[in-house]
Amino acid sequence: MTTPEAQTLRVSEIFFSLQGETSRIGLPTVFVRLTGCPLRCGYCDTGYAFYGGESVTISSILDDVSGHMPRYVTVTGGEPLAQKECLTLLSLLCDAGYSVSLETSGAMDISNVDDRVTRVLDIKTPGSGEVKKNRWSNLEHLSPRDELKFVLCDEADYLWAVKMIDENDLDKICSILFSPVYGRLDPTILAEWILRDHLSVRLQIQLHKFLWGEGPGR
Repeated sequence: MTTPEAQTLRVSEIFFSLQGETSRIGLPTVFVRLTGCPLRCGYCDTGYAFYGGESVTISSILDDVSGHMPRYVTVTGGEPLAQKECLTLLSLLCDAGYSVSLETSGAMDISNVDDRVTRVLDIKTPGSGEVKKNRWSNLEHLSPRDELKFVLCDEADYLWAVKMIDENDLDKICSILFSPVYGRLDPTILAEWILRDHLSVRLQIQLHKFLWGEGPGR
């Protein structure tokens, strides 16, 4: 059996910041951003994580995370599940006592993700350009502790998301997040649509962008 000292992951960055999204918004969190993604969403703001990065042992990642003394850890990308060793990292982070969340697209199989991890599953809308990549079978593996996210480019995306919620009873599975694409859809307008239609969803803005701007960093 390969040990964490031998297993490696391609890592773009590890940093300590405030969680900018999900129900954990505002909480001090260590982010482990893994390199690589098979999708190319038109609004992606982490394209720098598609390539490059550094090959790092899982043991070294755990040491780096520990140095920040966090309670919360988020594994993100890119698409973290594009690297199979991500599953080992997630389990070991849980073993270490952290509250762990995973930010993943709707395109990768989540069935083998440790049940202790909160999975934030990003369902791709038509406006993303990657709607055909959604793996709808993932819905069978979600629990009430998980979250579904729709990143919305415009009203067409909004109406599509509402239809998906209704057709699949998504609001009965777990919490649902509606996130406007920064600089493209006015959050106030999205808020008005949600109130008008009496949706049981959480409006989220990307807090880190309002604090530190559009570019990478925190």
